[in-house]
Order: sequence, then C-alpha cells, then structure tokens
Amino acid sequence: MPDLNAPQMIMAFDFGTQKMGMAVGQAMIESASPLALLPMKDGIPNWDQLLKIVQQYQPDLFLVGLPLNMDDSESELSARSRKFACRLRHQTNIATLMVDERLTTREARGELERYQAQGRGKKLAADSVAAALFIESWYRNPEGLTP
Repeated sequence: MPDLNAPQMIMAFDFGTQKMGMAVGQAMIESASPLALLPMKDGIPNWDQLLKIVQQYQPDLFLVGLPLNMDDSESELSARSRKFACRLRHQTNIATLMVDERLTTREARGELERYQAQGRGKKLAADSVAAALFIESWYRNPEGLTP
C-alpha cells in the first residue's frame, strides 16, 4: 500500500549560474521527465517565471542538486545552490532537499544520447536530464538526502 504521507509530485533542479535544468516526477509510478531549461542571470532565476512553473506542476517536494567536490568539500557553487534551495523553500513553503550531484552530468550526457536515439531529446539538455536523475536517486534512497 502506498504511503499517503509521501510526496506524490517531485520537482528537481540542477542549479547553474547561466541556466538551470528542471525535471518533474510522479512518485506513485516512479517516473521522471526532464523539462526545458530555465535561464538564470548570474545564478538568479526569474522568480515569477519559476513560480508559474511550480504552480503548474504543484510539487510536494523539491530536490536541488548540490555540487560537491570529489573530496566531499563544498565550493562557491555549492553555497549558491544551497542559497537557491533556501529561497525556493521560503518562496513556496514546500519541503526542499539537497541531492549530491557528483558524476550526474556524465551520466546525464549518456541518458541524453539515449533520449535522442529515441527521437525525444532534440530539445532536452543534459542539465534537465541530470535533474531527472536526482528524482530517480530519490526513488532509490529517499532517506539518503539532506535538508
């Protein structure tokens, strides 16, 4: 029986200073679908545009990629990603978790090639595919993420 308290709709973000990948997923069927890139201006989204997208999908949970170095240390981009996640939570009052995104870009490029081979990836970007991979990692290990 499904957990009725668990999030049903999940939205994930692969934060970047120039563009941000986004994806949505439905927990009940464990799906994850990349969305179009969201333009960023020096790491800041157009909040009106982003909030309209959030309203369209009505997620119960946000996942935001945390770019860690291979030695587990954080970088300036890590801090900016955490700041975005904090603002997103504040703007929407929706639970927001951070996802270790190490090596997902490489995996996302391989997935993007698969989408393109199926004729579905012409307008997709690796950043949005990476966001979909964050959702898939949550399905496999929902307790392994950090607030």
